[in-house]
Amino acid sequence: MPRPVINPVAVCVCRLLLALLLVPVTVTASDLSPQQLVRDTSSRMLQAMHEEQGSIEKDGAHLYQLVEQIVLPYFDFQRMSQWVLGRNWRMATTQQREQFVEQFRMLLVRTYGTALLEYADEEIVYLPAAEEKGGANVMVRTEVNQPGIGVIPITYSMYPSGSGWKVYDISISGVSLVTNYRSTYGSIIRKDGIDRLIDQLSERNRLHADG
Repeated sequence: MPRPVINPVAVCVCRLLLALLLVPVTVTASDLSPQQLVRDTSSRMLQAMHEEQGSIEKDGAHLYQLVEQIVLPYFDFQRMSQWVLGRNWRMATTQQREQFVEQFRMLLVRTYGTALLEYADEEIVYLPAAEEKGGANVMVRTEVNQPGIGVIPITYSMYPSGSGWKVYDISISGVSLVTNYRSTYGSIIRKDGIDRLIDQLSERNRLHADG
């Protein structure tokens, strides 16, 4: 199947996001510190991709299915969606919130999956985790040596939930994923309303699935 042209920084980000998502079979996610969750799962992700390579090459949707199974337990899409929409979340109806979370999650899952089609090994350096001021949240810092680009700092913002640590934001070279989406989506909502934003996300996801 043809591979789409993807921004190299976006590819790097999505690879690292997916590196968080498999946990060792001998322990549960709630047993791991944030840094352990990032470090210990990277090798398992690479192994899983290698083992599933044949199935992925035959059917790209298989990769999306794997992402669905792996991502959801470790990313808090509800919190990410709430922060992305900002004050628009409070103004949205329950149905609008549910629809946005569903479409936003699907967008991210497919983005990660598409980026993984361009996967190549990079060197990952794990730096000490840092506690955020005034709370229990932590920032897990990594540096990725991306050939042709250089060292890219990537920071995962995580909070302790009842079932272990959850990712609620990612910063690349100091730029927050949540903040970027908030700016883009906020402009659409101000111009056309939240229903139009949901429709755009839904159409984009549908075209991606059909393509």
